[in-house]
Amino acid sequence: MSDAAKALIAGFRRFRAHGFTKQRELYEELEKGQSPHTLIIACSDSRVDPAEIFDARPGELFVVRNVANLVPPYDHDGGRHGVSAALEFAVKALKVKNILVMGHGQCGGVAACAHGIEKLDFEFVGPWLEPMLPAREASVEALGESDIDALSNDLELRSVEYSVARLKEFPFVAEAIAERGLTLHGARFSIATGELEWMSPEGAFDRVAPSEVA
Repeated sequence: MSDAAKALIAGFRRFRAHGFTKQRELYEELEKGQSPHTLIIACSDSRVDPAEIFDARPGELFVVRNVANLVPPYDHDGGRHGVSAALEFAVKALKVKNILVMGHGQCGGVAACAHGIEKLDFEFVGPWLEPMLPAREASVEALGESDIDALSNDLELRSVEYSVARLKEFPFVAEAIAERGLTLHGARFSIATGELEWMSPEGAFDRVAPSEVA
């Protein structure tokens, strides 16, 4: 057995001995079904765990993670669309009240797009990042391409804004907004400082003060 597998099993044993035992009644209740209040579309980055960041209990969040926390365009081509399927299930079956697109600082996927996806030596990553290109064009128009760090920083925020906008292209999302008040949000988490920036309806990102998170 590999060291990584051993670490996973050891973690499971700690969970059973402590986490599961302390929340046994909650898990017994969750066996009957789930009713999360929020769908979070987050990055696959191992450093960014939505449940940890928002101090959420099991059953509160429905989370889908992908490279660069992207919402893909609405594409009814019969293909296999994992993010779109999770979005559809969360909105139509679970009837979540909120959807949050959560980006993060030092995102490798965003940096790859900032540098140029044509330079990537991956079969799937480049095509996956293509929906970010309009946001990149806007960032380049605003900042130019000479400072790649500044471009990446701007694109981290702008890509979240564009993904939130793309959510409205999904008919069932637009319907849920109109008929039952589904709300859409954007945010960025800083790995280095632990700060959270929350997107306003106008698209500005404002720091959430720690005192407001209690």
